[in-house]
Parts: sequence; C-alpha cells; structure tokens
Amino acid sequence: MCFENAVFVEKILRVQPNVKKFYLLLRAADHKSAIHRLHNEIIGKDLFKVLKEKCGKNFSSFISEKITLIPGDISHEDLGIKDCNLVQEMLNEVDVVVNLAATTNFDERYDVALGLNTFGAKFVANFAKKCTGLILENSYSMGETLNGVSGLDINFEKKIIEQKLNELRLLGASDKDITQAMKDLGIQRARFYGWPNTYVFTKALGEMLVGEFKANMATIILRPTIITSTFKEPFPGWAEGVRTIDSLAIADMVVNAIIIAMVAHASNQPSETIYQVGSSMRNPVKYHNLQDFGYRYFSKKPWINKDGKAVIVGKIRVMDSMASFHRYMALRYLLPLKGLEFANTAFCHFFQGVYSDLNRKISFVTRLIDIYRPYLFFDAMYVSINSSNFIFLH
Repeated sequence: MCFENAVFVEKILRVQPNVKKFYLLLRAADHKSAIHRLHNEIIGKDLFKVLKEKCGKNFSSFISEKITLIPGDISHEDLGIKDCNLVQEMLNEVDVVVNLAATTNFDERYDVALGLNTFGAKFVANFAKKCTGLILENSYSMGETLNGVSGLDINFEKKIIEQKLNELRLLGASDKDITQAMKDLGIQRARFYGWPNTYVFTKALGEMLVGEFKANMATIILRPTIITSTFKEPFPGWAEGVRTIDSLAIADMVVNAIIIAMVAHASNQPSETIYQVGSSMRNPVKYHNLQDFGYRYFSKKPWINKDGKAVIVGKIRVMDSMASFHRYMALRYLLPLKGLEFANTAFCHFFQGVYSDLNRKISFVTRLIDIYRPYLFFDAMYVSINSSNFIFLH
C-alpha cells in the first residue's frame, strides 16, 4: 500500500470528526485478509501514535465505528466487491470518492500497471457515477499521446498484453521470464507513444478513461511530485522505507491539498480542475542541491555503524551527460568485467560466481539509469497556480 494512503486515512480520522463513515477499500481476497492489511499496513504504524494517544483505550472502538473495511480490487468492475448489499449501501451513502490506489514502480509489469493504474481508474469512475453527489480524483483526452503518434487505443493495449502472455505460456516461459517480458513490454509501449516509463503511461491512460466516463461529475486531477516524509502532522519526520527519506514533497502537505480540493469542489458542479502539488516554479530545488545538503548534513551528523564508528561520507560524482556516464561505466566497470569474463573462460569458469554477480549489478544499474534518464535531464517546470490558491501549509 502506498504510504501516502495511510497519511490520508490518519488525517481524516484525526481532524475530521464530522466524517460519519469511511469506506476503506483494500486489495484483499476476503475480510480476514483486509483486516490483516489494515492492522499491519495502516493503523499499526507509528504514524497513528498521535491518534492512539488522543483516543486512548477507545482507539479500537473508534476505528470500528468510523471505518467500514471493504475487501476488493479496483482493477475489477464494482471495485471487486463481492457483497451486493454492501455495494448498494455504498452507492447510497458515499458522498466523496478518492482514488489513491496505484503502482508507482517505474519498471512495473505492463499487465499489472495497466490493470491498476488504467482500468482501475475506469472502474472507480464507473462506480462513482452510480453514487449521489461526488468528487472524483483523477483525467487526459482519449487517445492523446505525448509525441503525436496516432492510434493509441487502450483496449488494444490490453489485447497486446493478453497475446504476449499467451505466447509466453505456450513457450513454457518461467514466472521470472514472464515478469521481465511484461516489464520490457511496458517500457516499449510507453516510449512508442512518448512516455518515459510504464508508470506515467498507465496513469495517463487512467486519466483518459476517467475523462471518458466521468459524465457530469466534478473531477479533480491532483498531481503531486515525489511524496516523502511528513513535515508536521501527525508528527515531524515520519517516513516509510529508505526510499522515502528525502523531503521533496511533504506527505502531510499533499494530504492537506487533497482534503481542501475536495471541499473546494463540494458543490459537485460539472468541472475538471488540475492541481500540480509542487514548487518547481515558485521554489525549485536541483539535484546538486540535494547532494550538497546530504553531504553537509551527514558530515556534521555522521551515521554510526554497528561497531560504534562514524561513517565517513564523500561527495558523489555527478555526470553532466549520458555520454560521460557511459564513458565512466565503460572504463570503470565494463572493461574490467570483460577481462574477468576472459579469465573466467580461461580458468574453466572458476570465477563464474563473481562474474555473474558483477554482471547482474551492472545490468541493474544500467536499467535504472535508462528508466530515470528522462527525469535526470528534465528542465520543465510545472505551474502550480491552482494549488497556490489553497492555504495548506499550516
């Protein structure tokens, strides 16, 4: 579960007492599995310690009273909810629909990303249209591409996936090979139409489907930049995992923007508004700034290793072009790897383990660079005038 979802749930429960019921849909096969995810991935986190202190011994009863837990899957019709009575109850009771479900992996399997990011958005929109008075998050014009290539058809993309999977299964491909083939297919299809990776491509397709199926609903497209740790609420510095320790877009500020956008469009007049939640126009930060901040901080307050010794940090070498990166990789790693390959062959594969490990690591780094290259050399800035009209920094 994306950690921003947990921040959103915590914020609503802590500061919005007038929310009578929170229908929380979690991808799960049954109610038991959904309860397990709720406790392990949401309310069991340190993120909820402020709310637990506030509620005291009544925390469990408060959660039971406010949250109606729904096992389901947004990549299916009616959000994968099997209980027909529950579906009808939600259609009658729900006032606001917020879709925060996504796979944010840039190198995701194409079938997984298309199912969740694209068709998931469609099924959420279809469900929302049946409700009475809504704000829906998420839109792109149907068939629009970034590079002008015509012929983008979402149903055709789904057929491509099905054909590829059938082909791989007939060939007896392993699960590992199927996963890699689906990742490669996603990158290939995304770049064919001008998107840099599977994630942004399938999210754009999802916006197209929402735009196609939203009818007369008020639609909000809220696009935050990289979401990371909390600034203030429920307490400073909460982050989940080592990949979210950098504060590029503060998690609680993004949640504040979501909530205020919901309130601003509560009249439910047919509309479509885009909110860029970021500061690249008003207060830009560059990668070399982040590098410098990190170096200065860890030089002043070094990390202590398990032996009790301070870890000495050095400045990161930054390449100014892909050409310089490829030269560096060739001289530092690829040529030595070629020499190791020769020695491994000459000595009857004596160095096979070392060679395979180094080759795997170099291939992994090269693929990551290829995936993130569009962002490393990206000079555009996003106008955030709509978001600036909201006071969500307090």
